[in-house]
Amino acid sequence: MCTACPAGGSLRILGEEDTRAGQESLTVGSWRPTISEVHGLAPHGQAVRSIFVFWDTNYFMRVLFVGDIVGSPGRQIVYDRLADIVTQRQIDLVIANGENSASGFGITPRIAEELLKLGIDVLTGGNHSWDRKEILEYMPHEPRLLRPANFPEGNPGSGLYVGTAKNGVKYAVLNLQGRVFLTPIDDPFRKADSELAKLPEDVAFVFVDMHAETTSEKIAMGWYLDGRVSAVVGTHTHVATADERVLPQGTAYITDVGMSGPHGGVIGMDRNGIITKFLNGLPARFEVASGDVQMNCVLIETDDEAPRNAAGRLRARSIERLRFCID
Repeated sequence: MCTACPAGGSLRILGEEDTRAGQESLTVGSWRPTISEVHGLAPHGQAVRSIFVFWDTNYFMRVLFVGDIVGSPGRQIVYDRLADIVTQRQIDLVIANGENSASGFGITPRIAEELLKLGIDVLTGGNHSWDRKEILEYMPHEPRLLRPANFPEGNPGSGLYVGTAKNGVKYAVLNLQGRVFLTPIDDPFRKADSELAKLPEDVAFVFVDMHAETTSEKIAMGWYLDGRVSAVVGTHTHVATADERVLPQGTAYITDVGMSGPHGGVIGMDRNGIITKFLNGLPARFEVASGDVQMNCVLIETDDEAPRNAAGRLRARSIERLRFCID
């Protein structure tokens, strides 16, 4: 039993009367949900449900985003759990942030290929995208491995990928990086404008990974892109936030998805080394932690029959936090 997922957790599911009341108050294409409550975490192998529950039964696309994969524990839980989640939840598209998958720092060609073979359709990156020198030559040859689009022109790889999901829906994934407390690269807001302008009109679902340090910069990006993309999710801090919601113009948003890896340390690293660093301020070598391995994700659903957003993309119908534990 995973200590982060006690069996005693309980979940209130709205009953038939609540459902009927919720349906009466919803209009076609409405973004405002009926609310339920979550108490504690789900039992081992089950999901932590979001507070947002929608009652429309129209067709919808399901997109799973896996939070920052940290080291071999993060890769192992993806290996152990992803296939079952995709099958049970009928996922159409899987996206994951992989910039910490190689011992906590960067990603290698071998690991990128390993993760893509597990069923991840697109891998996003961030400030650690370049930590492994061998990735520089590999990245231009694997378009499904992204790095932030707002790195200066001329850097290897791309921050935008366009593909087709399992259900036939054409999608785009855009990777951006914030500038507050990080390397002052190009403006992610204006870069978002220019990258979105490149997209073909038949791209129905647009997903944005905003890799940034501060909550304010990520929230600002969510509002900036509301109505122009289907989802904006934050990565980088490795700590999941509880502010998942659908913004007024139909864009799913969360400030940080959290990480997939060992929660027995400090944001994925061995806690003893981190604590020593805080105490003496001297350089230290950080190792990936062990114990309490969790996989933090979000599941985004969109309604193909609802009115499109202002940019002609699919509106988000719901966003829900999922948390799984390793055996």
